[in-house]
Amino acid sequence: MKITGFCPLIVTKDPESVMKTFEALGFERRHTKRDIEGGANTNYSMKDANGNRINIASAESMERDLTGISMNVDNFQEAYDFLLSRGFINPRGDKVTDTSSSKSTMVFAPSGFAITVSEHLKNRD
Repeated sequence: MKITGFCPLIVTKDPESVMKTFEALGFERRHTKRDIEGGANTNYSMKDANGNRINIASAESMERDLTGISMNVDNFQEAYDFLLSRGFINPRGDKVTDTSSSKSTMVFAPSGFAITVSEHLKNRD
């Protein structure tokens, strides 16, 4: 497994407000992904002039924001199995979000921090 991207992630029910804060810090919206959970959630990728990145994910059910890590990998299953073998848990059982261009899920470490592990699938039918 190879890590292809690694950055902070904020999951929030108010992504516009969070993005405006980071825009004021010099970040620009680079990518928007809308086909998550049947369109219920949207993810935004932002980047500043120095190459720093942050991902913002919408989730209407959040009572308060959750901060974690977004980790892109070249092999989702290998990364997922690795994290589970280290005691991470998927709070949704074994549910994985599978979209037209990616496979991902959020897992939690035994100490409580969150990682969303994702594989971007380029040539998917």
